[in-house]
Amino acid sequence: MSAKEATARIRINRLLEASGWRFFADGANPANIRLEPGTTIRTTDLDALGNNFEKTSKGFIDFLLLDAKGFPLIVLEAKSEERNPLVGKEQARRYARSQNCRFVILSNGNLHYFWDLERGNPYVITSFPTPDSVTGYRKIAPDPQRLIDEPVDDDYIVLTQQPNYRRDAAWQSEQERPDYIRANKLRFLRPYQLQAVHRLQAAVKAGHDRFLFEMATGTGKTLVAAAAIKLFLRSGNARRVLFLVDRLELEDQAGKKSDSPLLSLSADFRTVIYKENRDDWQRAEIVVTTVQSLLFNNKYQRLFSPTDFDLVISDEAHRSIGGNARAVFDYFIGYKLGLTATPRDYLKRFDRKNPTTRDPREFERRLLLDTYRTFGCESGQPTFRYSLLDGVRDGFLINPTVVDARTEITTELLSEEGFVVTFTDDAGEDQQEAFKQREFERRFFADATNQLFCRTFLENALRDPVSGEIGKSIVFAVSQNHAAKLAQIFNQMADRMFPGKYRSDFAVQVTSQIADAQQFTINFTNNHLLGSANFLPAYRTSKARICVTVGMMTTGYDCPDILNLGLFRPIFSPTDFIQIKGRGTRRHNFLDQLFDDELKESITRPQKSAFKLFDFFANCEYFEEEFNYDEVLKLPQHASQSTASTTSSTTSASGEAYEHLGSDIIASIKEEEVGFEGMKIDRMFFEKFGDTVRSNDVIVQGIESGQWDRVIDYVNRELFDKPQEYYSLEKLRRAAAVDRRLTLREILEKIFGLIPRFKNRDELLEEEFAKFVADTRPTEAEAIPAIKTYFKAYVTSNQIRHIIESRHYTDLATNPVFSSRDFKAVPSKYRTLIPEYVKDYVPLNQFVN
Repeated sequence: MSAKEATARIRINRLLEASGWRFFADGANPANIRLEPGTTIRTTDLDALGNNFEKTSKGFIDFLLLDAKGFPLIVLEAKSEERNPLVGKEQARRYARSQNCRFVILSNGNLHYFWDLERGNPYVITSFPTPDSVTGYRKIAPDPQRLIDEPVDDDYIVLTQQPNYRRDAAWQSEQERPDYIRANKLRFLRPYQLQAVHRLQAAVKAGHDRFLFEMATGTGKTLVAAAAIKLFLRSGNARRVLFLVDRLELEDQAGKKSDSPLLSLSADFRTVIYKENRDDWQRAEIVVTTVQSLLFNNKYQRLFSPTDFDLVISDEAHRSIGGNARAVFDYFIGYKLGLTATPRDYLKRFDRKNPTTRDPREFERRLLLDTYRTFGCESGQPTFRYSLLDGVRDGFLINPTVVDARTEITTELLSEEGFVVTFTDDAGEDQQEAFKQREFERRFFADATNQLFCRTFLENALRDPVSGEIGKSIVFAVSQNHAAKLAQIFNQMADRMFPGKYRSDFAVQVTSQIADAQQFTINFTNNHLLGSANFLPAYRTSKARICVTVGMMTTGYDCPDILNLGLFRPIFSPTDFIQIKGRGTRRHNFLDQLFDDELKESITRPQKSAFKLFDFFANCEYFEEEFNYDEVLKLPQHASQSTASTTSSTTSASGEAYEHLGSDIIASIKEEEVGFEGMKIDRMFFEKFGDTVRSNDVIVQGIESGQWDRVIDYVNRELFDKPQEYYSLEKLRRAAAVDRRLTLREILEKIFGLIPRFKNRDELLEEEFAKFVADTRPTEAEAIPAIKTYFKAYVTSNQIRHIIESRHYTDLATNPVFSSRDFKAVPSKYRTLIPEYVKDYVPLNQFVN
């Protein structure tokens, strides 16, 4: 008797029993396990079979798992513990086909595979599927071609309070469409969101079943996910979808907001929040839940079967599949879609030349690399990418105005020497200790500095364009105690600035220690945190103006009317920095919150066009100038090791806190708008390509000899779309962060110093208009401004060109780029001359973003 064989047999029996499979009838429930024909066993035979379960006197045994009607459902091919279960793959396939079975389980007691013969390769599972689950799973007849061929247009997902939208009768002509959309408050897929869905369809066509969308915060990942869900459900390639999030606020935001993209699917597919419908999820097509909820007491294994979901979506994928959460994600069989706002290129490299048994990669780099690997993007290129810079150039997102403010104390904390404190020790000796920025509000405390932070923030914060009060803001503190201090200081200052207005409701601590903190985040978004309309009765905006948090509102939090962000702590994680910065990038029209038509007319700038990022610890400078993207970092010691090291050493002053009781003043403050070029953290890809081409002798020699055609052909053939970096012209255009379409030659000219910089779109427009003036020599000098406005609008706007060419001039009345008044100011002969000139002489493609 082999101990390994017996152990494997016991484990397989237990897994079968735990999943509801029975060798023998149990009351009204008949047996649903049958051995290979010709082999019979009795209850008393089980122990003997466990001695050597692979063989009996009649040969190898396959288990046949039956459905409720007694028909073959699954073939279970069992191998001994020391054998790879995949060795029985072909034997199981033959037997399954002979029994008209679609499903196979391959197991050696430790490693198990579930194999859907109609879907591809065996998939590792950690528990066996239940009879009911696999019976439901069988109802889905996968047909990837239907998914590939499904037409997906921009109205594939329509969000509206009036679900009466009909594509075939929505408007009489394409020109009526914008008015119809505004009148009915419809939300359509933006061009890049539509492209993401099309990329997914292309990936399915290429045989992939895992996908990753890398999209900047504020670009509508959930809307794209809703379109993907509808695509899978509607094409019959999914029966039930799991939308997996890593935080409670993301669960509420994904499934409960009235304008949630997931709720927009409710007319056709039932959506449930698992924590509120634990007994009802099996009757839903879309289930939204947190990772933590499924991890608790291994609920995902105890209450769910691997075949319960055909599509699993992981929101904020780089977080929600980290650590133990990956087990939840990988537990379920089916298609996998990951959504993330954190690009792989932002994180540190690791030393590939010195692999060890313990992964030496810095934590975040490892986590994101694992994210790409998990979603089948080992090359590092996601299924679809849309960056912050893309969003800014396309007019969907906003770059921050960075307010770099440093006090005398923080300047010293940030210096190489640190803030040096002189003290006398217990022995009467004079000692010195230096504190760095990492120790602020941990071992180094200064009330005057916190007071100065808050006052500087309030004096320089952007104001609400409608009510004039401090714009809604989020402040990020070091710790919960620090958050409490800051909220108290803000409220005291607000009482002095706005007497009798807030009564300690101006700033709110939003951390895990606070009761209802999760609801606070929702109320802040919905503009009724601690009340609403504190200044104007007709204006719906939150009474509380500042949420002071530590980490609750960093990831996946959607509040588009945020005008100020405060970094009241040092940040060393690029992921955290990117996520925090993303809280303010969404555009917003403040008139949507105002219910007074007369007052609306008096608001001159209702659109959010900027937000301020207050940086008191030089975080932006750190990521712009000092952060070493190529530094190899070792993982920190385990807590137990650190503790042992500390306890074995003698206590010193460095283990004690220091409170600075003196004053503090602002040492420097400056504002800097982040332009289209973005931050350094957004430009690494372009610099990497520059290093690559400068080190290539063929390219260098070709450029030196002026053989541009040869160089461009070589780059396209030898450098683009190759493994490792997967350079392409489109990616370089995005990384260059210019508001127009660059040519490859321009990019190479800039890299080799042949041009000092890329000209932006307006500079090129000015050059083209100068050529137009030189060629046509207009005599109406007073009309030149109007002619120039018309020229630029016609060159840069497809919509304007369509209106002019189709002569639907009435559409200009509502056009924000070029109005009817602008058109009337143009002398009549130029209304036709400019279109003719542009078609003949202006390369329009260079003005496309």
